[in-house]
Amino acid sequence: MELTFNLALPVAIGGDHAGFAYKEEVISYLEGKGVQVKDFGTDSPDSVDYPDFAHPVASAVESGAYAYGILICGSANGVAITANKHQGIRAAICWGDELARLARSHNNANILCIPAKFVDTATAEEMVDIFAETAFEGGRHENRVNKIACA
Repeated sequence: MELTFNLALPVAIGGDHAGFAYKEEVISYLEGKGVQVKDFGTDSPDSVDYPDFAHPVASAVESGAYAYGILICGSANGVAITANKHQGIRAAICWGDELARLARSHNNANILCIPAKFVDTATAEEMVDIFAETAFEGGRHENRVNKIACA
């Protein structure tokens, strides 16, 4: 099990209409830092169904072609539930720095789910940095993470 993300790979990002504005800001933030980003949509604030964007992001991360994923919707619950249907995904809802750190260090999360209605953009950007830079601790946590998959 890899302990850190391969940050040479692009980041997969997506979200629904409630997360659209935040998604655009996070993309701009990451690209400003030289990070490659693949936007899986949505492309406007018009109402859409979050699984249509969460599944492609989860599949992309699961394939290994992307370093990690970011999903953004109003509460982050819908996108997290959807992404976690994929066996190779551990999507974590985070609304603060410490949750982003623990999602990585203890749960080896590979998709950060941001609730746009409950965090400001500065917090979202901080969580993205923490999530990307925090290594999975392994050790006692690895056995637990290995028990998550159903297959």
